Amino acid sequence: MEWLDPLLLARWQFGLTTLYHFLFVPLTLGMSFTVAIFQTAWFRTANVAWLHLTRFFGRIFLINFAMGVVTGIVQEFQFGMNWSDYSRFVGDVFGAPLAFEGLMAFFFEATFIGLWIFGWDRLSKGLHLATIWIAAIGATLSAYFIIAANAFMQNPVGYQMAADGRRAEMTDFVGVITNPVALAAFPHTIFASWMFTAGVIISVSAWQLARGRNVEMMRSSLRFGLWAMIIAFAGTFFSGDQLSLVMVKTQPMKMAAAEAMFDSACGADASFSIFTLGTPDGTSELFSIRIPYLLAFLSHHDFSACVEGINDLNAEFSARWPEQAAQVDGSFAPVLWITYWAFRWMIGLGGLAVLVAVAGLWFTRKGAKSDVPAWAWRLAAWSFPLSLLAILVGWIFTEMGRQPWIVFSLLLTQNGVSPTVPGWTVLISLVAFTAIYATLAIVEIGLIVKTARKGPDPLPGPDDPHPSALSVEDTPTTVY
Repeated sequence: MEWLDPLLLARWQFGLTTLYHFLFVPLTLGMSFTVAIFQTAWFRTANVAWLHLTRFFGRIFLINFAMGVVTGIVQEFQFGMNWSDYSRFVGDVFGAPLAFEGLMAFFFEATFIGLWIFGWDRLSKGLHLATIWIAAIGATLSAYFIIAANAFMQNPVGYQMAADGRRAEMTDFVGVITNPVALAAFPHTIFASWMFTAGVIISVSAWQLARGRNVEMMRSSLRFGLWAMIIAFAGTFFSGDQLSLVMVKTQPMKMAAAEAMFDSACGADASFSIFTLGTPDGTSELFSIRIPYLLAFLSHHDFSACVEGINDLNAEFSARWPEQAAQVDGSFAPVLWITYWAFRWMIGLGGLAVLVAVAGLWFTRKGAKSDVPAWAWRLAAWSFPLSLLAILVGWIFTEMGRQPWIVFSLLLTQNGVSPTVPGWTVLISLVAFTAIYATLAIVEIGLIVKTARKGPDPLPGPDDPHPSALSVEDTPTTVY
């Protein structure tokens, strides 16, 4: 039966578990630096308000980090369970960057997070502040090594084929970790992660402010989140532009699929469609809103440049890889409706997120809560999914746009699945993982919502000394 196809089920399982795990990754990357910035502000100003914000968002960070670790472990098992041929093929290359990620970057991250949790009253304030900064840097390094490993799937470099032709062997570690795709994708991923973190800060702060709670502190965190969203969006936009240039050089089929463009075009004909109605396979267009020259510029930074279409690329790839062409019936294009719309949803959702931030800066420019209408608070409180969904559909575009290759130009996805694993066993693990992840999602959401609703500890009352009158040594430091 088709629904018991091991390849189909293995792809669904890996896709769902990867997307679920990636719910936690961007918030960990962005929130670690946010907590570090807030704690630095407290360290330098002795204003206890920054301490309370550090403690508050630190709890959200730790809840998210714990869930991210749990869900990330499952990813390791799937390589051996459902993708043994793929693991055998790339294992010699992936071993080094993944070892650096686990033994160096994640070790730094986890160790110093532990020191940060338990070191409030045991370490000096300066040393304790250093622990959260090192943890944040470790999380970022961890992300880079993972991206470098993924970049090999997008653009294989630094390898040679083994004598038996069944696996790739690393010949240049520096080449692998400096893959042009990794260098371009890393800042794009980091800035996008900060956008999601800013969205969470905006939502939580707006929810508290709409109810008149912790107004002084939440006003500070709201303004921080609004500005962070705008700055991160600018970084995401410009890094995404550089990533598109690299993508055209390394995976021209992905750019052609992003536009569902079958015939090569130059100049004005190489247009970018904002919106298109047509058949799912893109062969028939009924209605489209297009911007002339834009696709040429996005692809080459040249308005008169030519962009290769799907038909020409299929002919080129079939001549270059005839054996693989026979397996895919001469079509190396991914599922067009997924790549086309994922690319646009990524851009559109990110744009909406930054519009909310710009509107928030306008509404709060005078600082008085009464100046902000109730609907604006509700909009801000429910805006956090915008940047998260933009990240998720961006990863869908990245991975689906590479198809039918699991390692571009070297290994087709259909040849990477475990050959002896029957479909019914994959179905059982898929159902089990889905049930476990659903349970974890309920726990995660419940804990974060509970923490967000409780808010930070209140500032000192009218009979207590003002935070600005306290020295760093006089402020409380216990987090829990």
